[in-house]
Amino acid sequence: MNKFPENTAKQETTASSGEEAVSTNFIRSIIASDLKSGAPAKKVVTRFPPEPNGFLHIGHAKSICLNFGLAAEFGGVCNLRLDDTNPIKEESTYAEAIMEDVRWLGFDWENRLYYASDYFEQLHEFALRLIRAGKAYVDDLSPEQIREYRGTLTEPGRESPCRNRTVEENLDLFARMRAGEFPDGSRVLRAKIDMASGNLNLRDPVMYRILNAPHHRTGDVWCIYPMYDFAHGQSDSIEGVTHSICTLEFEDHRPLYDWFLDQLEIHHPRQIEFARLNLSYTVMSKRKLLELVREKHVDGWDDPRMPTLTGLRRRGYTPGAIRDFCRRIGVAKRESTVDVGLLEHCLREDLNESAPRRMAVLNPLRLVITNYPEGRNEEFEAPNHPQKSEMGTRKIPFARELYIERDDFMEDPPKKYFRLSPGREVRLRYAYIVRCDEVIRDEATGEVVELRCTYDPTSRGGAPADGRKVKGIIHWVSAAHAVSAEVRLYDRLFRKENPTGDRQEPDYRAHLNPDSLEVLTDCRVEPELGKSPQESRYQFERLGYFCVDSRDSAPANPVFNRTATLRDSWAKAGQA
Repeated sequence: MNKFPENTAKQETTASSGEEAVSTNFIRSIIASDLKSGAPAKKVVTRFPPEPNGFLHIGHAKSICLNFGLAAEFGGVCNLRLDDTNPIKEESTYAEAIMEDVRWLGFDWENRLYYASDYFEQLHEFALRLIRAGKAYVDDLSPEQIREYRGTLTEPGRESPCRNRTVEENLDLFARMRAGEFPDGSRVLRAKIDMASGNLNLRDPVMYRILNAPHHRTGDVWCIYPMYDFAHGQSDSIEGVTHSICTLEFEDHRPLYDWFLDQLEIHHPRQIEFARLNLSYTVMSKRKLLELVREKHVDGWDDPRMPTLTGLRRRGYTPGAIRDFCRRIGVAKRESTVDVGLLEHCLREDLNESAPRRMAVLNPLRLVITNYPEGRNEEFEAPNHPQKSEMGTRKIPFARELYIERDDFMEDPPKKYFRLSPGREVRLRYAYIVRCDEVIRDEATGEVVELRCTYDPTSRGGAPADGRKVKGIIHWVSAAHAVSAEVRLYDRLFRKENPTGDRQEPDYRAHLNPDSLEVLTDCRVEPELGKSPQESRYQFERLGYFCVDSRDSAPANPVFNRTATLRDSWAKAGQA
């Protein structure tokens, strides 16, 4: 019988009546109560059990932080178990990527790496035990017939003609299934429970199916594979898991989870469900993410626009920002969608503290200081972080010819425009005050190609000799010393807040943002940025946060991905 009868939907709903309690405490309270009563064990054991059929995404990060975090909080352990029961969709590449992502987030399973395939022999023995007890049978119905016989939410199912086979016949057929005598889809092993149950998951669910496909770990040893609902609870039991923490879609599967464990009379973990993470302006389905990759809407699983952990990492997200985000959203029993702006806010807070400052010009416009001596070079010392002296300083080369942002010049500026225009002055960040004297245009197109300015030698790093004040400050790089770079400006992948929720246009791909990527190939950055290791993160002053691309960047051809803009609309909205 179910050893945790109080673990019911009704009681969990009651526990979730206060939003603050739900977001932070309802699972913790259950575990604390269990430990106090001594059930199911004295030491907490959780697990993170992803299927290696794709890359982890931000939704998995919530589960990782929850499972590893709860285990650590209660002095227990968390296993990493790869649920590799479907050889058709799973690959060792995905398994390796999962391990890398969990490590990158900052969690360690130590020596507790497991695979469901580790238990194939034991799971098979469990299946035999159920057959011998008259609680499982081999069925010849096709998948379509099984669905038809299953019934509906309002109508009971019908028993299969094979349901009353003898134990001996079922053992014989199951052995022949394992021996490879039958083709795919011709037979399955089903649990014998209740075809009239109000819970469709209890209407004789399939336990094993025939798949004549090589497995990435076991090769051709097996041609029958357990279904997730059968492998899940028994794998938890084998590992001594005390609390099997799942997303809410498994709530209706819990009676089946309990039924298998009770019939086998083995260690019974407690399953607790929480609401999965839904994030605005993206999709969280592995199937849809795989479609985006295969149809080349994105440049692979690690495309910086993807919600995958490898994509977020390449974009420049930090593990700390993602952990902070998971902490802030809490744990609830009710499905909801989190504003992606909160994730971006957590990232900005982290990078504002940790990212060194640098100057970069994304749309360069040449500026020549006509009264600055030709051939002269000097350096200015600038802080790596304006509020963190411990991060030190750097030297920035300065010369007669510079690059500034094209947007920092306007010939006919509006009121309250404090940047450069004809006859106006601005301060070059950390350097001198300059005045625009002449505008040079391309004779063919009329485009502004150069500004000729004069500088005030008395204004180095401070107020000029006459004490006048200049409001505008702009960034720059030395034309002779700057490094050419490519900069990729990423935006949200979808234009619609809920890409899958449009009834008029249900195809989520119709809502892809055609402007989610802009590539700038003629940028200029401070010279030392050309030597930055991949995944280094910086704040480009006045422009945003950027990361050295982990795939395409090289010292001779640096590539930077925009991680986030400086403007934090979520924080501003929260303060309104």
